[in-house]
Amino acid sequence: MKNAALLLLLLASAACERNPAGEDPEPQPKPDPSCAQISSSGVLGLGCVPERYTAEVSVGGRYAYTSTWSGGTGRRPGNAIKVWDVAGNIPVLVDSVIITAASTTGDLQVTDDGKLLVVATERSPGSIVVLSLADPRRPVQVSRFSSANTQPGVHTAEVARVNGKLYAFLSVDPGASFPARLVVVDLSDPATPREVFSRQMGQPFLHDVFVRDGILFTALWNAGMTIWDIGGAGRGGSPENPVELGNVRTVGGAVHNIWWLHTGGSKRFAIVGEEQGGFTGNSSAGDIHVVDVSDFSNPREVGFYTVPGAGTHNFSVDEARGVLYAAYYNGGVRALDVRGDLAACAASARSADGRCDLGKAGREVGRVLDAPTGGRNFYIWGVQATGNFVYASDMLNGLWKLDASKLRP
Repeated sequence: MKNAALLLLLLASAACERNPAGEDPEPQPKPDPSCAQISSSGVLGLGCVPERYTAEVSVGGRYAYTSTWSGGTGRRPGNAIKVWDVAGNIPVLVDSVIITAASTTGDLQVTDDGKLLVVATERSPGSIVVLSLADPRRPVQVSRFSSANTQPGVHTAEVARVNGKLYAFLSVDPGASFPARLVVVDLSDPATPREVFSRQMGQPFLHDVFVRDGILFTALWNAGMTIWDIGGAGRGGSPENPVELGNVRTVGGAVHNIWWLHTGGSKRFAIVGEEQGGFTGNSSAGDIHVVDVSDFSNPREVGFYTVPGAGTHNFSVDEARGVLYAAYYNGGVRALDVRGDLAACAASARSADGRCDLGKAGREVGRVLDAPTGGRNFYIWGVQATGNFVYASDMLNGLWKLDASKLRP
């Protein structure tokens, strides 16, 4: 009886889902009565996803898109993309797109012009799906790319322009007979994506990349962070032929994600996320690391931020205000002041190895969803800061809209 009741609840609460070809495999559900809002400083509203684990979030204008993850028990597969109208305080679900032949759609990104949504799929066949946002409420598949080099799955896909041309940088999972690798895809014609580069890298994972100003940063897990010229460093590199510039192995390893800061006219620091072990919905571990990249050939770690009992996942930066928002799984959303010299701190805030502890230096300026509230636990996967709002994807609950003014200095 208990299992039957759970099944009925999931069927009732699932969103109206279709695949990108326009088929309607499921009926329009009734609104989920369990999507209760909470009263907490900084929280504006929640759009509930009770039937799946929510993964990444990407926002374009008044619409947000969240991916889904397959894992754990009691929830449906992670093959759905949720489409939200976020014009109001409470995100409103307006569509749900099923990605066929995918068990997880862990990563997604709206392109800088708002015209496309690119989704990474796992497991075999690993691929990226390119969807048109001509109608941002109803994404429509334009193409799907996979090759022998995208097996057994594409874990993340960073979309960026290099010298005006649109590329996708794919971090491909390792498998029994497939080492981790970077695959670069030319998306200048979205209808016909074209692979232009592939190279094995990562120990054992290549988890993510960051691309800016013709510089590529790769998160190589226990092999650290490597910096490449792909057109911005004058070393002859390109997306088709990256040239290695330097590498650093941050304390603890497990290099998961990267953001190269451009704040206050400075491009000195890269922020590196570390992901250690944990249990979905309950625990996590891993620090944020600050790396001085003023010399690409000799990057060095100069600072860190730690949350006891919790670990960082993805982050987003409001560079105009100098605030980094970090998803910290069971530690909620943390806001850090990243203005100025992150390598400078008082002796009392300096660790034994000489790095600045950003927490002890007083750089944490806000937090939210960091403790159970209103009968809910939180497990924040991703964040995106845009304007006066921060959007946080919560694996357990769905999509939160937050008031950034309550989290920053």
